[in-house]
Amino acid sequence: MVLWVTLLCTLVSLLLGGLYVLGVFRRQRPNEPPLDKGTVPWLGYLLEFRKDSSEFLKRMQRKHGDVFTVLIGGYYFTFVMDPFCFGSIVKESRSKLDFKTFATQLVMQVFGYKPTEATHSIVHASSLKHLMGDGLTVLTQATMESFWKLLLFNLSSGEEKQAWKEENLFQYCYNIVFRAGYLALYGTEPPRGAGNKEKAEGQDRLHSNQLFQEFRKYDRLFPRLAFAMLPPKEKREAEQLKRYFWNMLSVKKALQKDNISGWISDQDQLLAEDGVPEYMRDRFMFMLLWASQGNTGPTAFWLLLYLLKHPEALKAVRDEVDKALRESGQEVKAGSRPVTITRDMLNQTPLLDSALEETLRLVAAPMLVRAVLENISLRTSSGTEFTLRKGDRVALFPHISVQMNPEIHEEPHKFKYNRFVNPDGTKKDFYRNGKKLKFVNMPWGAGVSTCPGRFFATAEMKLFVFLMLSHFDLELVNEEEEIPAIDVSRWGFGTMQPVRDVRFRYRPRF
Repeated sequence: MVLWVTLLCTLVSLLLGGLYVLGVFRRQRPNEPPLDKGTVPWLGYLLEFRKDSSEFLKRMQRKHGDVFTVLIGGYYFTFVMDPFCFGSIVKESRSKLDFKTFATQLVMQVFGYKPTEATHSIVHASSLKHLMGDGLTVLTQATMESFWKLLLFNLSSGEEKQAWKEENLFQYCYNIVFRAGYLALYGTEPPRGAGNKEKAEGQDRLHSNQLFQEFRKYDRLFPRLAFAMLPPKEKREAEQLKRYFWNMLSVKKALQKDNISGWISDQDQLLAEDGVPEYMRDRFMFMLLWASQGNTGPTAFWLLLYLLKHPEALKAVRDEVDKALRESGQEVKAGSRPVTITRDMLNQTPLLDSALEETLRLVAAPMLVRAVLENISLRTSSGTEFTLRKGDRVALFPHISVQMNPEIHEEPHKFKYNRFVNPDGTKKDFYRNGKKLKFVNMPWGAGVSTCPGRFFATAEMKLFVFLMLSHFDLELVNEEEEIPAIDVSRWGFGTMQPVRDVRFRYRPRF
């Protein structure tokens, strides 16, 4: 009898524990946000959220208001859609809202890298040193030379070079920007003996293109890999691609390169000093590649496409680029050496800055997630005070809350190249209900999760567009072609990608 009672108690305990894990007993407490668990235990709204995060969140906002808690794959996420709350969330101490918990799980899932306690500080310190200030000046020069190598190496004064050349715009932009950034960061092939510089540069072009092709395969799998929703065949493919990049970007191979950036070499050295084994540092190199190059090429595509679809914007930005060249004493002409673009020149282009900012507003859609380590209070702009529960996650989705909010940005679905700049070239302020907003565009995240490479990424994209507009005539093959829709599977992972490519053509301007 005692045995049966023990077994029954055990079974009841397991059943109750299982139901608790599934979320059956979760109830909204006083002062907590509206709770919506969906109809499927544990899964909650995972499938709907995964299918189209933006549309799901819009529906939940219409149903519950600006702050609500939903069950997604066993986790309770409180989404905060009130932009006036963003500051208190991103500035909250890490002892209360932790970014590392979610980030650690993600990078282990998609890159196989297990961060140490020192990883975040190593990345932050190296980025301050090499991706900003004087370090950025050095890296901008290296990136420009990479663009020369990929974009302009075969330009000449011959008539045969004046013919139009057709390409797919997304493939072209992603390919060139990715490879230029890769070569600037990870180094170049050393010339094997005197007079072999051209051969080494040819190897760089070949190797970087091969790497890009494999990167695109992985990039297509990335969203479903992050959600752990790959079928077995694609999961095996993802693992094979991981091993490929761990090998190609290995520390051992990096040491054989010339001109490796200080950003890469310093971080590897600091990780080694921290006791991180070499195989794990190889995985770290792969993580850095995706972090630095996974969004710049797609953003450059959207920027060029929007300019090509808006002739007045293209003319204004090209005039600004040509003016910056003239003031630097340079001129693009047939047979001449490619122009040298400095950081100072890139800082003299407010219209290009605004056009890039506007592009990011339209297509950058990161999701900012924090783990709630202890109960905290959140006051909304309407004065309502909510309690965020320990153990939950709090999330921001700025693409809906601010970037496409018509109360902040008039006609938010339209591309307005000068939206972010005043007539005198200064940055424009934005307001909601008469109150000035601090966060009006958040493509780089915010707070502790702010992208440390944002200044380099901006310089990289501006360099590409600067060179394309100064050296080439550009036009769409079909001027009436509609801007393609975005791939909704990529919500939350940075810059969105198009569901199809767009044909364009280009030729040397002079």
